[in-house]
Formats: sequence, C-alpha cells, structure tokens
Amino acid sequence: MRLPKLVKPLLSLALLSGIALQASAQDQQVLNLYSARHYQTDEALYANFTKATGIKINRVDTDDAGLLARLKSEGAASPADVILLVDAARLWQADQDGLFQPIKSSVLEQRIPANLRAQADDKGIEWFGLSTRARVIVYNKLNVKKADVSNYQDLGDPKNKGLLCTRSGSHPYNLSLFGAVYEHLGAEATESWLKGMVANMARAPKGGDTDQIKAVASGECGIAITNTYYLARMMRSDKPDDRAAMEKVGLVFPNQQSWGTHLNIAGGAVAKHAKHRDNAVKFLEYLSSNEAQGYFANGNNEWPAVPGVRPANPALEAMGSFKSETIPVGKIGANLPKVQQMLDRVGYK
Repeated sequence: MRLPKLVKPLLSLALLSGIALQASAQDQQVLNLYSARHYQTDEALYANFTKATGIKINRVDTDDAGLLARLKSEGAASPADVILLVDAARLWQADQDGLFQPIKSSVLEQRIPANLRAQADDKGIEWFGLSTRARVIVYNKLNVKKADVSNYQDLGDPKNKGLLCTRSGSHPYNLSLFGAVYEHLGAEATESWLKGMVANMARAPKGGDTDQIKAVASGECGIAITNTYYLARMMRSDKPDDRAAMEKVGLVFPNQQSWGTHLNIAGGAVAKHAKHRDNAVKFLEYLSSNEAQGYFANGNNEWPAVPGVRPANPALEAMGSFKSETIPVGKIGANLPKVQQMLDRVGYK
C-alpha cells in the first residue's frame, strides 16, 4: 500500500521523536561521579545504588587536588553531577571556588547533623559530611605518660620538647584540626600553640599518618597526631609488623574535659553544573542510608555521620566511645586562611 506524500514525513518525525525520547530517558538513568575516595570497599556502595535505582554511575577517580583542578578547567562544560572529597578543608575550598550548588533535601537535613553540613543561607545545603574520623594523639607507652598528652594544647607544651612528629602542617588533615583549635582558642593562643609545636618537633614534618604511628612505635618520636582510620587499619592488619607496632602505641582522644576531640569528615556535594541534578540528590541521600553508612564504617574504618548507626567494626569498637567537638565544619573552613598565615610565620612546614 502506497502512503500519501504527507504521511511519510510525519511517520519519520514520529520515529525520530521516539528515538530521541528513548535516548533522553536512558540519559536520565546516569550519574557522573567525581570521587577522591579511593577505597575498594566503596565499590559495593556504587553497585547497590545502581541495583536499587537503575541509575548507572560513571566515575572519575583521582586525588583531591587533581579532581579540583579538572573541575576548574572543565568549567560549565563539566559532566560532573556529584563530587566526593576527603576532608573539611578541601570541601570548604571547593565551595569557595564555586564548584558546588546548594540543594534542599529533607532526607539529608534530617539524617546529617547540622554541624556536619555547610548551610548556604536559605538556598539550601552546599555540602555534607557523610562519614567522620577523629584526629587523635598517639604516644609511645614506654617513653611518654598518657597524662602528658591529654589535650591538643599539650602538643605545644615545653614538657614535650623533642617528642613530636607530624606530617606537613599545611596538609588538609592538619589544617582542619588547626582551624578547629583556632575556633576554640582564638588567634593569639592558637599561634602560640603552633609555635610551641614547631619547637617540640623530633624531626621535620614528613610522611603520612601511618608513618607518624610507626615512628612513635619505633621510638623515633614520642607523640604524634593521626586520623583514627589509620590506627584502625593497623589494628585490623594481618601484618606482624603492624600488630607489633600497635602494642607499643597508646591512643588518646584529646580534650575530653573541655570541647571534645576534633572530628574531620569525608563528604559530598552536587556539582555546580550538574546535568543530572535529581540523580545527584538521590545518590547523596543514599549515602546517608543505614546501609551506606555501614559500608563507610566497616570498609574504611570511619564512623558514620548519621547518629545511631552502630558500626560492626572491631577496631572502632576497641577504641571506645569519646566526646567529640560540635562546632560547624563551615566555621573550620573559614579559619583556614588565617591558620595558613600563622603556619608561615612560625615556620611550620
């Protein structure tokens, strides 16, 4: 049967429209994730999200600095929908660089405590903490008394001269701690404290947190600061050297009689130019679920950000409960430029 001349174009248009709608629907089932988290256990998070929602995750995995540089270079053309970063200092800097957009989510606002998220006035939340890690003091049990390192202030006390080891003062983990101390002590006392830390160094700052723990165990240093998940890794390690080191090292949750131990975060945000904004919000909401929070705790030895979620992690359980500080993470970030200037003045490399 021959079709009238006008019918053929209409059928072709309908066919093309159907294909376009199908492609559009498929495109909506995508999430482009830029992640600085490099933990194998996170694979289960992504797989379970896709299984539950049908949304496929395309990932770009690199370190925080590389991720931020890429986002800046891509600008409005960036395909990123969600950005995951490690540390409040990095999240704050990315926010300052205009890489996030505020969102409103009753799920996230109910589940994530107010002090672990950055509010953008009435526009919504800029970024969220999704897991936490405490920045604690470790000490050599043979050479140092636990009572001499009960507070962060003790790190700069002359009684601990020649005992302290740290990684670089400008590393985000330390910057976040110093920004928190600034909020508690003020400018003058914080700079005096940092100057005291420099005077107490057993060696020039170098290495990562695991290196500091091993240096304390070997006796090269008497005291150091570290994030708890590095300790938990060594506690759960099958390596004899790691287990032997942990027998020589003691742990202190500082400032239990005052403001509490500093908590750092790993967190996320919706990218400024997200093309799949609804999927991005769904993904962040999923990361606040009990299931996802359990993966953070058991996979990477982090504490859940959501109150009431108990991790089935023997190392975290062994560390026991502690009082944590409650200052908003956004305030910590705002202090970082001033802290960096102090580090330069006191010579904390």
